[in-house]
Amino acid sequence: MNPDAIDEGVLNPEEELKGCLITLYRLSEEQIQRIEQEMLAKRLSFGAAAVTSEVITKIELDKAINWVEEIARRSRWGVIESALRRAPIARTVTLKHSQVVKPGPMLTLVQDPYHPRSELIRSLRTELLMFESRNNRANALAIMSPGPGEGRSLLAAELAIAFAQLGRRTLLVDADLRRPGQHSLFGAENTWGLAQALAFSESPRLLGVEGLPQLSLLTSGLIAPNPLELLSDGRFERKIAEWRRNFDFLVLDTPPVSEYSDGLAIATIAGRVLVVSRAASTAHGEMKEMLRRLGSAQAQILGAVLNHF
Repeated sequence: MNPDAIDEGVLNPEEELKGCLITLYRLSEEQIQRIEQEMLAKRLSFGAAAVTSEVITKIELDKAINWVEEIARRSRWGVIESALRRAPIARTVTLKHSQVVKPGPMLTLVQDPYHPRSELIRSLRTELLMFESRNNRANALAIMSPGPGEGRSLLAAELAIAFAQLGRRTLLVDADLRRPGQHSLFGAENTWGLAQALAFSESPRLLGVEGLPQLSLLTSGLIAPNPLELLSDGRFERKIAEWRRNFDFLVLDTPPVSEYSDGLAIATIAGRVLVVSRAASTAHGEMKEMLRRLGSAQAQILGAVLNHF
């Protein structure tokens, strides 16, 4: 992913077709690499190379092309999102929400869907969907940044909203047990949340979100005296494993890595990370140090977002 992914805008038609083929036919990493090698060797487009390398048939390619053209005519959704709407992962557990909260004014994706930021969030969502796991487990993504005030919590909330808007069951977890912010973004109470669920080994109290039936929110709860221990002793890992079975996407907000080690523990459990920095604000040294520390966390860094908002 380009380090300036959030500023890129929408994908071009060739990229849309590529994403459609990957999503529709569940292409493996090995198959994608074979296609890309064929592209370089014969100077072909992704679709043509997919056929000549015998990963898909000409009929399958034509179906994907027709779908791209139809979506372009009839829908504002990206083609990858449309593919995912048609083939969601089956989730049989019925979720119960203890309360319904309302998205606050800072959540542009809900309040102003046609704002430039909203378009860029959807574009970023499309790129992240390229990395979607092909097993029957939720895709967990930890949103991380070196320091405070870099837009990490807001991006986590809007990405969770974006996934839920596809009709995919999404859980947004405020795992920042130091200076949590998700409850403020959604106007929720924060007296009982993740910290209490971990400390007392109880089921977390998930909140529903008005207008987004596929989105659930778990706030941090009152600040515990031992946040790192709560996230590191196995209880949080067991919760993540449970949520992976019941949701399609997990988005985890984290505390700043330059101040606390909690984020590294969360990244190890989630397995995938999206790094956030703010233009003209994040220190290069802090970002470099965070990436160095993430190297030992056994987590895949999917990309980096340079936040201009």
